[in-house]
Amino acid sequence: MKINEIMSREVRTVSPSTTLREAAEVMRQADIGALVINDNDRMSGVITDRDIVIRAVAEGLDLSSPVSAVMSDDVCYCYDDEEIDHVAKNMAQIEKRRLPVVNRDKRLVGMVSLANIATCNVDKLSANLLRGVAQAH
Repeated sequence: MKINEIMSREVRTVSPSTTLREAAEVMRQADIGALVINDNDRMSGVITDRDIVIRAVAEGLDLSSPVSAVMSDDVCYCYDDEEIDHVAKNMAQIEKRRLPVVNRDKRLVGMVSLANIATCNVDKLSANLLRGVAQAH
């Protein structure tokens, strides 16, 4: 089974200058936990609800600060035609709960998360992924 069969196709993007407050509002309205940072039609980062809490709020940053101040710019991604088990193993190894999904032209086409993988009904795959991303640091 391929990632494009289970991924979420609606991916919300914001620019690097979007404020933390605006990003949080987009996440709340869309009921999602991550946004892709899109800079001149290029994926330049990802920001999660956890990034906002741990890297911004806990550090005392003003919520009018840009998302670029706390986003992860080392973006890991997968291809939409990759096998689910391969992506799940990779997510566990790199300890990521979600990954942007791109096509072979490297255009953003979706997002895959722990929840998407759990819907595959492959218990061992889901358990291994959960163990990998939930490891203590």
